[in-house]
Amino acid sequence: MGRGALAGIRVVELAHVMAGPICGRMLADLGADVVKVEPPGPGDPTRAFAPPEMAGTAAAFVMANRNKRGIVIDLKTEPGREVAKRMLARCDVVIENFRAGVMERLGLGYETLRVANPGLVYCQITGFGRTGPLAEHRGFDLIAQGMTGLLSITGEGPGRPPVKCGPPLTDITAGILGAMGVVTALYARERTGVGQRVDTSLYEAGLTQTFWQAAVALATDESPGPLGSAHPLAAPYEALPTADGWITVGGWNQVNWLRLVEAMGLGELAADSRFETNADRMENLGELRRILSERLSEASTEEWLGRLEAAAVPAGPVSSMLEALRHPQTVARDMVVSVSQGDRHAETLGMPVKMSEAPASVERGAPGMGEHTEAVLRECGYRAEEIAELRRVGAVGG
Repeated sequence: MGRGALAGIRVVELAHVMAGPICGRMLADLGADVVKVEPPGPGDPTRAFAPPEMAGTAAAFVMANRNKRGIVIDLKTEPGREVAKRMLARCDVVIENFRAGVMERLGLGYETLRVANPGLVYCQITGFGRTGPLAEHRGFDLIAQGMTGLLSITGEGPGRPPVKCGPPLTDITAGILGAMGVVTALYARERTGVGQRVDTSLYEAGLTQTFWQAAVALATDESPGPLGSAHPLAAPYEALPTADGWITVGGWNQVNWLRLVEAMGLGELAADSRFETNADRMENLGELRRILSERLSEASTEEWLGRLEAAAVPAGPVSSMLEALRHPQTVARDMVVSVSQGDRHAETLGMPVKMSEAPASVERGAPGMGEHTEAVLRECGYRAEEIAELRRVGAVGG
């Protein structure tokens, strides 16, 4: 641990489930020493997201919390809060994703902590952000996807039920945005010596992901609807059926469009006024989709991929999750790695950002409940008899 670009940065993660832990995971992979604080009892709720398990631990917990150390603190007790304050007084970054006001009520709010630790970077990830009429509302990924329009633009087409994006998109994006904010704040601290608050939310993460559809709505004052796998501004750019499956085709720009129709033996479409420009193709998307689908259905996915690759047309298969995880490109990019999980090993996703001089690394699995409680307390200056007393009164555990 501690060999990456953030080596020497100490992070305390007072977060649970997804967005906060994803932020912490990103920082841990980049070399920061991230200590995850869990409450006594069941701990982080994702420990109960089982089955499935990996090496005896919920797979979801391993995925979100690898590379971290773990400590159990009961923040509902005064001694527990004092332990937390001592940890936070000596750390560089704190991550929290409690409801608005919770940290303040515990005496762990930003304005309180910055007095003793002016260089502290305080990252808050909430459902809707710290300001605005919804600042006090609870936020979950499904709620955020619905309220930011994502459910209205995801699905097969008009008149069909709303469809959630498969992964918890706003949770993951908020975690990544939080990590970006933390790194930026640390960079600013190098120049000023002063920390700051980093404030992002699932709501803003969802709005950020609407991108093209937001551009359409703002430009036309009309809300776009779901298009299946199609693009709202370019065609052909979607998944289409073959004789034995599906294929994705990126033939929207003029060069690739001409290459596509030639490779498919549909050269006459190049001179068809209905499809001459991207605007024409978007206007006649239904007919274009019908023609391409009929032709693609005459051969297998593998055969079409070979033809399109030879013609330099961007295309790919629609892979299952296991096919994607076992693909040679995934292996080559170290995007599935094995980590020690207790006395066994577990597989988890690798770090998606590669650094040439200070590479990120994934070196160990998620911590057991309070696995590093004693070590972390000793680092904070607690003596053995003090730790024993904290355990006796239930302020710490593990």
